[in-house]
Amino acid sequence: MESMKLNLALQGGGAHGAFTWGMLDRLLDQRPLQLEGISGTSAGAMNAVLLAAGWQQGGAEGARELLARFWHGLMMPGPLDPGGMSHHWSLWWRDMTKHLSPYDLNPFDINPLRDLLEELVDFDALRRNPPFKLFIAATHVESGRLRLFREHELTPDHLLASACLPELYQAVEIEGEHYWDGGFVGNPVVYPLVFDCQARDLMLLLLHPRSSSGLPTHAQGIADRVAELGFQTTFLREMRALAAMKQRMKNRPWLQSRLARRIRQLRVYRLEPGEGLNNLHRGSKLDTRRDFLLALHGLGQDGMQHWLQQDGTHLGRKGNCDLEAEFL
Repeated sequence: MESMKLNLALQGGGAHGAFTWGMLDRLLDQRPLQLEGISGTSAGAMNAVLLAAGWQQGGAEGARELLARFWHGLMMPGPLDPGGMSHHWSLWWRDMTKHLSPYDLNPFDINPLRDLLEELVDFDALRRNPPFKLFIAATHVESGRLRLFREHELTPDHLLASACLPELYQAVEIEGEHYWDGGFVGNPVVYPLVFDCQARDLMLLLLHPRSSSGLPTHAQGIADRVAELGFQTTFLREMRALAAMKQRMKNRPWLQSRLARRIRQLRVYRLEPGEGLNNLHRGSKLDTRRDFLLALHGLGQDGMQHWLQQDGTHLGRKGNCDLEAEFL
């Protein structure tokens, strides 16, 4: 099977990032790829950097192995119990964080992710010789602006910044500036994959459905939908702007700049979670029990396998996301 050049945009969603792990696991196993650029936010940033570091060590198979080591390293013991103990724990924790900040609850700023990242990723080697471009999103706390960290500057702090939920962790300080989760300003960020890369094919691996299955009327359902919208607004605005540019370029075929041609020729593939993920409550994004993460990984594998069987032949030929129809 002939390989193709592809850019990836990986959405964040806490523990639900194990679903993306499953999708990547199956994609890297089934399809020869030449990756040019990956953007990632929060859990998507973790997946992006683990993929890059693993690829540097051993190509696609090395990426699969390192992603697996990372997610297995996060796993806590406990049986799968959807809607049970983990839900009650997340509600208790949410009530606690209404009254106490992470500066109260975690004064020493302990984050077990740091040790895991330092164990698995050779950041010096990644900075010296990255296998492809990386765009890691974080939110600058004081200004509210998007900050994109690039492959040549990455350290564990940059990943922790991208995944720093302010209710759970103290802001991450980098060179005197403070950062929170990148999901507030870009989840995922798309524009650098269009303007700073050359590949015509862009795959969006999403964890939040673009539309809700119905009107939420209960307090928890309303809160979950509000949170989803808050973490998708910037992404949807960015996609709308890209769709408007594509429409304008199509209506002005005499524009022959490199960027104009690139936007006209861009092929976008959007892969969204199915009901198995959409029906989970928001608190499950904090659930790192082994059975739960493995179940998400399996759902991601199945979702990618289904997509490859249904639409995989269109890769490199025709996108499954009509930007103008879906975002204008």
